[in-house]
Amino acid sequence: MQPLANQIRPQTLAEYVGQKHLVGAGKPLRLAIEQGHIFSFILWGTPGTGKTTLARIYANAINADFYELSAVSAGKEDIRKIVQKPRDEDRPRVLFLDEIHRFNKAQQDFLLPFVESGALVLIGATTENPSFEVIPALLSRLRVFVLQELAAEDMSEIIDRTGLKLDAEAREWLIAMANGDARQAITMLENTSRLYDEITVETLKETLQSKFLRYDKQGEEHYNVISAFIKSMRASQPDAAMYYLARMIESGEDPKFIARRMVIFASEDIGLAQPTALVVANAVFRAVETIGLPEAGINLAHGVAYLSNCAKDRSACEAYGAALEDARRHGNLPVPLNLRNAPTKLMKNLGYGAGYEQYSAEDYLPKKLKGKKYLKPRK
Repeated sequence: MQPLANQIRPQTLAEYVGQKHLVGAGKPLRLAIEQGHIFSFILWGTPGTGKTTLARIYANAINADFYELSAVSAGKEDIRKIVQKPRDEDRPRVLFLDEIHRFNKAQQDFLLPFVESGALVLIGATTENPSFEVIPALLSRLRVFVLQELAAEDMSEIIDRTGLKLDAEAREWLIAMANGDARQAITMLENTSRLYDEITVETLKETLQSKFLRYDKQGEEHYNVISAFIKSMRASQPDAAMYYLARMIESGEDPKFIARRMVIFASEDIGLAQPTALVVANAVFRAVETIGLPEAGINLAHGVAYLSNCAKDRSACEAYGAALEDARRHGNLPVPLNLRNAPTKLMKNLGYGAGYEQYSAEDYLPKKLKGKKYLKPRK
């Protein structure tokens, strides 16, 4: 009765699909697995990209006792029970902690000495940026590996492994719908095959509307609702935004996840049209951290109403994107001499800082980019 995703889960790197930047020839995780290197790390990536599978393959490779917990339901006592279990000194003890970002500071502090001493080899999995969600003391003892969404060809290979037959149109639709989430695609296929005689675009769509695939906080609906929430605020529709906020809170969504997206939205979509939006969004995030649910829902609602009603201006965000593209394309272009710092006599003799005027109208961009305009004039 195991789910199909578990039945076809790869057991070795030879069977693993995707993440070539981590497990391809000569890449860091492959080398660690092949050499039996024992260390703690975090796997950061969107759902269905192979985090749990990689953790299991690594644990098998180092001949470890493997324990799996979800930070949603586990606590200090669960960790204590694992540490207190009798162990073979020749076998490392690996704790795979799914959704590690759900552990609060006290719980992460509790983990720290076990990771430091080697009593536990910790593998954390998270969909959130570890820099924000993992305490610095613990993060400094972990290496972070970033998993990428699976490419279309990877998804197609995984679909083939299910052994379920579908036509080219259905395959293309499923890959687009799953959006790089292998588990979502496999679950869709499994449920459709149980409900219908054949797998087509029509039967896949029917299954998607069924009870089998409703709100999954780490799956497709999670991203659908947050997308609708952001787009409603972007369109200055506070009623729609308030509905999606309420829906997320009622479904058990992490309020910090919502507040963090609001902080991003304040700069990305409102920006220069109402600079104080960032101040408000940050205040909402801080209130959520301090107060917690259920009362923090009121703070979120306050912020949503304000951000929805603000004028919108994406020029700063778009300017940064254009500048970032040039920085990546052209590399380290020479900084004009008059803008360079000159703390030594040699640097001054070389012309560093020469001719600099504090309020000059001169174009300060590198020579190759002179005249480039990233920030469009506001109307």
